[in-house]
Amino acid sequence: MDFVGAYQPEYLLFMLKGFGLTLEIAAISIILSFVIGLLIAVLRYSKIPVLNQLLFLWVEGIRNTPLLLIIFFAFFALPEVGLNLTKKQAAITALTVFESALISEIIRGGLVSIDRGQVEAARSSGLSYVQTLRFILLPQALRRMIPPLVSQFISLNKDTSLAMIIALPELMHSVGIVYAQNINYVFPSLLFAALLYFIVNYSMSMGARYLERKEQRLCRN
Repeated sequence: MDFVGAYQPEYLLFMLKGFGLTLEIAAISIILSFVIGLLIAVLRYSKIPVLNQLLFLWVEGIRNTPLLLIIFFAFFALPEVGLNLTKKQAAITALTVFESALISEIIRGGLVSIDRGQVEAARSSGLSYVQTLRFILLPQALRRMIPPLVSQFISLNKDTSLAMIIALPELMHSVGIVYAQNINYVFPSLLFAALLYFIVNYSMSMGARYLERKEQRLCRN
């Protein structure tokens, strides 16, 4: 193990640059997958004929497909139908498609957990179905879903490492290039990558715990 050699300034900056791309892809994918997942969940909760069945098939199909296969499909198969994506675009597309299916189930579960009596009370008081969703159901459901949603976001951040398979210059790809220079750099460079992932993911976890405790205090008051 050669920590001094592996942690040369140029190598550290190179890995940090890859980590910056990892965070960028994760952030964009989190936002897009949450928005799309929320839309899918609301549509499925509304149980619109035919559309509900189609969305069910889509979600189940994506959930039971390996993310790695979806990444390959986005980068290698889509160009066959005229959709030429860059490595970055392919990674974001694959992560968004995969994670939005998982997030939609989390959100739908949160909506289903709300007592139907609240829906009936809101509708009887004059609120439309959309208003009931917006002002009554979603605020409560989202508060309940903070822990599982953050856990899914953490998983998404870690899943960005799979994009190294298409040579996207994210963190793990950059780490691989560093330790390819010298076999003694393997342990130090991987340890550095693990530390970076831990800092971000643990920070997200602590933020979720803070929000959960804050919500519990508000409920008690």
